[in-house]
Amino acid sequence: MRKLGGIPVDRRSPHSLVSQMAERLKNSDDLILAVPPEGTRKKVAVWKSGFYHIADEAGVPIGLGYLDYERKLCGLGKFVKPSGNITEDMNTIRAFYRNLRGKYPQLESEPRLREES
Repeated sequence: MRKLGGIPVDRRSPHSLVSQMAERLKNSDDLILAVPPEGTRKKVAVWKSGFYHIADEAGVPIGLGYLDYERKLCGLGKFVKPSGNITEDMNTIRAFYRNLRGKYPQLESEPRLREES
């Protein structure tokens, strides 16, 4: 991934990762940051929220990517500019993903962040 421009992340030491990534986005004209927010190996109750906080802090939109295994489609859908109202923004994101299915639908979780409660 580094040869493609990937930025390595030490997941054992996530301190200030959101701020570091937001700063990189602010200082680059062509950086695209891809962050998979949902668990990939098991069903999760809530999504990790770093993607939202990075975009909000950097002032950049969140591009909603998808792989719809059921219909054999993939792509980049709409863009959501974080408004600071997490619940409202996540309602928009939930509506986008509502009819998209992964390869293992039993492992899907509703897009929800811990901060929404």
